[in-house]
Amino acid sequence: MKKYPSKISYGLLLFVLAVPIGTIFPLISSQRWFAIGVNLCIVTFILILFFNLFYAIDEEWLYIKLGLVLIKKIDIQSIIMMSETRSLISAPAVSLDRLEIIYSKHKSIIISPRDKSGFIDHITLINPNITVQYKAT
Repeated sequence: MKKYPSKISYGLLLFVLAVPIGTIFPLISSQRWFAIGVNLCIVTFILILFFNLFYAIDEEWLYIKLGLVLIKKIDIQSIIMMSETRSLISAPAVSLDRLEIIYSKHKSIIISPRDKSGFIDHITLINPNITVQYKAT
């Protein structure tokens, strides 16, 4: 099984962390220790989400995992198309440099593998019938 870690957009990470980190400083000055602890837990949770997301491929399945938690399991033979996208739709992707995978007629998911070309090559090696659409640069 080959793992492809998610690409991380540090701008997106900073955007998501802005509020919990920004509110820590006023809480420190007012010595609200419980609220500081809650904010630090939120920051830790966000960092875990960003740095433990990956995609794994074996002979017939694509697994989308967050640490040890399986988010989605997709039969590679059911994949119809992959296309590059910069969609802002909520997805198991921590970058805006994304791939939309359309599978099983009307289902889709958006992911963001760090090695996008290696990921595409690996999937299309298993299922050469997949249509791949690249964005015009």
